Amino acid sequence: QVQLDERGGGEVQPGGSLRLICEVFGQPYNFFGMGWFRQAPGKEREFVAAISWSSSIKDYSDSVKGRFTITRDNAKNTAYLQMDSLKPEDTAVYKCTIGPFDQVRTGKSPDWGQGTQVTVSS
Repeated sequence: QVQLDERGGGEVQPGGSLRLICEVFGQPYNFFGMGWFRQAPGKEREFVAAISWSSSIKDYSDSVKGRFTITRDNAKNTAYLQMDSLKPEDTAVYKCTIGPFDQVRTGKSPDWGQGTQVTVSS
């Protein structure tokens, strides 16, 4: 059984930064991709970023490209999302997911965390 633990959310002023952490526990399958999605109140879930097992492929939504950076440390079964130049519209619950990269990218991956709240407000 796989469990994902997200942390690092919080409240920050516009222009600030946060780093989200997603740690995988249990027996994940080999060569899994990792990704982040977010959902704001009253809105549909939105893709944020994804990274392949080898980190050779990184994909970002247009809304965060140039501001967010996804990385991973396979030795620690952990992914990171560095969020810079945060905007109020980045406010959402951010959830981590793992699975085959193509499934992660489309949000159809099997395993998800509970989420961590990010609030950007002055």
